[in-house]
Amino acid sequence: MRSDSTVLTPEPAPSRPRWQRVLWLVLGAVALATGVVGIVLPLLPTTPFVLLAAFCFARGSQRYEHWLLNHPRFGPIVHDWRANRAVPLRAKQLAWVMMVISSAIAWWVLPAQVRWIPAASCAVVAAWLWSLPTRRNK
Repeated sequence: MRSDSTVLTPEPAPSRPRWQRVLWLVLGAVALATGVVGIVLPLLPTTPFVLLAAFCFARGSQRYEHWLLNHPRFGPIVHDWRANRAVPLRAKQLAWVMMVISSAIAWWVLPAQVRWIPAASCAVVAAWLWSLPTRRNK
């Protein structure tokens, strides 16, 4: 029997092998970089890539996940997603409008052989975005 002064603490969960943590960290960094590019390039949506980065960082690095959660721009996106599992209606509308505009511009300026690629990519993202629950407030 143990004395009352002994405190049992659960053992920490076994960590992932180093190569897996590095892989998740690299994938998270690539996703976040793509999301940052999406801020200025309307063809790329920012929010899905930030959420993907959070998913990857949660598996690869507590430090980077903590950094992302506390980031003034990206943190609220991740917190909102984790709390509600829904995308605000305004964000969906803005994403759809930007994807239509950027697809139209790409159709106009790209060669005929590849002009369909941005529109097809945006259609896939738009379908995925449409399938997510919508949060109407805010």
